[in-house]
Amino acid sequence: MANKRDYYEILGLSKSASKDEIKSAYRKLAKKYHPDNKETGNEKSFKEVQEAYDILYDDQKRAAYDRFGHAAFDQAGANPGQGNPFGGGFGGGNPFGDEGIDLGDIFSSFFGGGSARRSANNGPTRGSDVIMRLSVDFMDTISGKDVSIPYTYDAPCPTCGGTGAKTPNDIKTCTQCGGRGYIRTQKRSLFGVVESQEVCPTCGGRGKIVTNPCSNCGGKGYVKTKTDLKIHIPAGINNGQQIRVNQKGERGRNGGPNGDLYIEIVVKPHNVFTRKGNDIYIDLPLSMVDAALGIDIEVPTVYGTKTLSIPSGTQPNTTLRMRGYGVKDLKTQKPGDQYVNVKIEVLTSLKKEEKELLKQLKEFRTKSGSNKSKKK
Repeated sequence: MANKRDYYEILGLSKSASKDEIKSAYRKLAKKYHPDNKETGNEKSFKEVQEAYDILYDDQKRAAYDRFGHAAFDQAGANPGQGNPFGGGFGGGNPFGDEGIDLGDIFSSFFGGGSARRSANNGPTRGSDVIMRLSVDFMDTISGKDVSIPYTYDAPCPTCGGTGAKTPNDIKTCTQCGGRGYIRTQKRSLFGVVESQEVCPTCGGRGKIVTNPCSNCGGKGYVKTKTDLKIHIPAGINNGQQIRVNQKGERGRNGGPNGDLYIEIVVKPHNVFTRKGNDIYIDLPLSMVDAALGIDIEVPTVYGTKTLSIPSGTQPNTTLRMRGYGVKDLKTQKPGDQYVNVKIEVLTSLKKEEKELLKQLKEFRTKSGSNKSKKK
């Protein structure tokens, strides 16, 4: 128990966090650490996040945790004095002897937490959502593209509709739990006999028993399916945005629908263009002569080469805007702009004639006063 992390720390929250903040933090971290997430999936962290959410989102469990810490839900055999509110005052060891008293049940009886007050959900349940990342070329996000992705998932069995039974008459109510999905048990505690409930071992919490399983899925209710997902990359989509594919996530429970698949777009960098929002930025090398005299020059855009007028006397690192040559907005289709950063190139390896011309230019500007420094 001493090695357990604080639940608030796991979710990155303060002890004054609201339920909405707890839910938001849980959803974000659950997607990040889900084992199916190939980039950041971590089963241990995912279980930590799930455990922290289960405790902190329940008002009564949270009250118990805030008062007693992890000892409110851990077994009574914890080391004395290390977070156990009953530890340290009975001379060490198990203060209740060898009777196997469950502190979790004790606190459940106090605060209504744990499984003692939880009704089993044995109806159809929707599956969890799944996130996967798709790397796409920069230019495919400009014009859009249809791609095909090989994908394997658990699809509801088309023969039984996900029930796992050959016919509806082959689904019977569990006689051990009476269809509730749980059974009541009694345990001795410091305060007498505590009644709690556990998942029914016969039906596994479903409340139903399949007497004649479906021949197609063997009673599982789902079949492993390999397919090629047809995904449309819409024009204007940006790095980090997601595309939803309905009911291609984790399988549902007891005939419930699958969750959704979210495809997060990862855009490969381009060697010329840089995107910021819906605007495009490029660097344009330009000779000092063309910058001084001005020139109409062909420049690349995401829609092909276009003519840009460079005004005479353009200075280094001047940024020129090309209206309407950015990325079309994903929703409005209104294009952004392209910004051209002018990089002046100084002449090198001059020929003799070029040097003479530059000397003449310098002498002329000196005589005319054009080269005089402006003084404050």
